[in-house]
Amino acid sequence: MFDKILIANRGEIALRVIRAAREMGIATVAVHSTADSDAMHVRMADESVCIGPAPGSQSYLSVPAIISACEITGAQAIHPGYGFLSENAGFVQIVEDHGITFIGPSAEHIRIMGDKITAKETAKELGIPVVPGSDGGVADLAEARRVGDAIGYPVIIKATAGGGGRGMKVARNAKEMEHAFSTARSEAKAAFGNDEVYIEKYLTTPRHIEIQVFGDGKGNAVHLGERDCSLQRRHQKVFEEAPGPCITPEERARIGKICADAVARINYIGAGTVEFLYENGEFYFIEMNTRLQVEHPVTEGIFGVDLVREQIRVAAGLPMSFTQDDLRINGHAIEVRINAEKLPNFSPCPGRITAYHAPGGLGVRMDSALYTGYSIPPYYDSLIAKLIVQGRDRPEALARLQRALSELIVDGIDTTVPLFHALLQEPDVQSGTYNIHWLERWLAENLAD
Repeated sequence: MFDKILIANRGEIALRVIRAAREMGIATVAVHSTADSDAMHVRMADESVCIGPAPGSQSYLSVPAIISACEITGAQAIHPGYGFLSENAGFVQIVEDHGITFIGPSAEHIRIMGDKITAKETAKELGIPVVPGSDGGVADLAEARRVGDAIGYPVIIKATAGGGGRGMKVARNAKEMEHAFSTARSEAKAAFGNDEVYIEKYLTTPRHIEIQVFGDGKGNAVHLGERDCSLQRRHQKVFEEAPGPCITPEERARIGKICADAVARINYIGAGTVEFLYENGEFYFIEMNTRLQVEHPVTEGIFGVDLVREQIRVAAGLPMSFTQDDLRINGHAIEVRINAEKLPNFSPCPGRITAYHAPGGLGVRMDSALYTGYSIPPYYDSLIAKLIVQGRDRPEALARLQRALSELIVDGIDTTVPLFHALLQEPDVQSGTYNIHWLERWLAENLAD
């Protein structure tokens, strides 16, 4: 087992890794920018190293600075968290070339799954069901129109190097194809430096269902059920739950086995998430995230496992501490993402926290790096906390979420907490009968910019 690991991240996910490492008796190194010198992850780690100025491009994305921090402190492994360098195959290769262990998948697997087209082709080969669409990138408008005519409208044009909803446009008919195609390519070029796009059938009322998988890198893998992440704004998840309210035990077992068998075949190591659109009882692969997900706590809650601990174990060459037969769902868990944003237009709201009180009690977990007096810097993602609740069933989890939200105090800035108070009053949220388009429509009707 490692004696010391470095966390190449910040905020609540850095704290999450520090806590798991501490329980395992492993020393931790926090890296930070000049803007994060007073951050909670810096205070809680055993050691800390400043790796650059405030902008992420000059600090948390600085590979030489992170490698240097490892060498200075003697850290034997790096945990990337999520975001930043967590799915950067080049970074993983450099880490390994320096004799440091990367706590996550191999550079090869990150590279394969990081390109949407290659990922889809790989999924097909591994027996994972995929959305009908183009066979690879689409070179020009004429080819785009041929694909649209072949698979039928509506279609969605996506950047091959995309993420976060950028470089993604819908054409509902042939007339809309030219504008959607050119706009998607332009956005992809601006966001990712790559204007290649591909086309898929656009499902009209799907849910977003993702399967948590975990492998040991030696041909063994398990699945830990699904998460329903269908409540989204601009393709960004805001509310996640497990198990999915629409998924039957038979469907769970079927798609879970397909995903676990697939990652076992490629000797995948660590945590991964296979994401699907789900409609009319069918699953359609959209992408695989080769890292820990923001919403991993809901899976931990219903299965009673520590996914970060397992990541560290398998990276050190140890076996997984559970088998598929050991995994049993217990209750229901929900997570809401609390952002430092001002409603109704969701504009970023950095600033000083004048008062902070986290909710508590049975079945309540608060993953946050906030504290009274902390100043949220304007340079990074607006996610400041994740409130996770668990109950014996979904109604109890919803009631517990409502209670926990009413206890939470975050003064000094605006947050998205009022959004969740409002959503919990909606019959469709209470019943779990929503899809990925539901929240956008609700916002347009109730929270117009």
